[in-house]
Amino acid sequence: MSRVYNFSAGPSMLPEAVLSRAAAEMLDYGGSGQSVMEMSHRSAVFQSVVDRTEALLRELMGIPEDYAVLFLQGGASTQFAMVPLNLAAGSGRADYVLTGQWAKKAASEGKKLLGEENVHIAGSSADKTFSYIPAEESLSFSPGADYVHICLNNTIYGTLYPYIPDTGDTPLVADISSMILSQPLPVSRFGLLYAGAQKNMGPAGLTVVIGKKALLEASRPGTPTMLQYKTHLDAGSMYNTPPCYAIYICMLVLEWLKSDIGGLGEMEKLNREKAELLYSFLDQSRLFKGTVEKGSRSLMNIPFVTGDKELDGKFVKEAEKAGFVNLKGHRTVGGMRASIYNAMPVEGVRALIEFMKGFEVQNG
Repeated sequence: MSRVYNFSAGPSMLPEAVLSRAAAEMLDYGGSGQSVMEMSHRSAVFQSVVDRTEALLRELMGIPEDYAVLFLQGGASTQFAMVPLNLAAGSGRADYVLTGQWAKKAASEGKKLLGEENVHIAGSSADKTFSYIPAEESLSFSPGADYVHICLNNTIYGTLYPYIPDTGDTPLVADISSMILSQPLPVSRFGLLYAGAQKNMGPAGLTVVIGKKALLEASRPGTPTMLQYKTHLDAGSMYNTPPCYAIYICMLVLEWLKSDIGGLGEMEKLNREKAELLYSFLDQSRLFKGTVEKGSRSLMNIPFVTGDKELDGKFVKEAEKAGFVNLKGHRTVGGMRASIYNAMPVEGVRALIEFMKGFEVQNG
């Protein structure tokens, strides 16, 4: 069986070394005589998996001791509610910067829970279909806000913040689902980070929250027990049954990043090499065109178009037949999108470019 090159925005491809190890350990993990998929989450052997996963994540990301790591469920979309329910326990006001679909959804959830009058839009790139990140000097933060929320990498539109906003004493909250572990990140610049695992960390089902412990202690009155960060902080992410197998696969991915890749600095070099190859081709192509302003380009998600919807559709179909799958753009924007997360090898990007060159000759 030959594997395809999977350019899905999520769930995305996993490193083959991780899949092979998981297959080898499916029936017996660590001599326990059990699969991680079936063992008790209260067992010592599974606790060792959780502890190892957290230790690796702290090491790779340089997470300070006064920050907690939580392994939760519900995807990043649940964090759209948990953030305001927990962090807006002071003034009850929050700032959001709108740079795409997920940032909009986060702000919308904030308005539901805090009231529209208490959610301030500090900046937006909606005027140009979210094809850029607003300049830092254009952002307008409101005094007394409990937090500022951003989406650091925008999966659908293919943009990445080229800076980390300076929010002063106001905690900065970031959705980093589609760029976590792709490059080093100064965790201490943020009050809270969250990410769905299904892009760079493992399979769908696991959500990771990294936050200052002091921020996780309070919540708004009436917040359900399961939606309080303190509940999971106090229970070591074991308040209820966690996504056990997804945590285990995350551990394997982190070990791959450490041992096979050499850390996030080396991972960033590989990711930049992949992105530069594809962007360089798009910049000189007669048929294909990137849709993002150069200063805001993502390393992970690269949208592009031909300018003809029928030709876009033809490209997606022919690419799939050739072994390049999930290149269709998000339903809200159309076109194509190549998501080149950590597990996508350089060879996959080179092969895609060669296919695009051939398609251009035949259809340009």
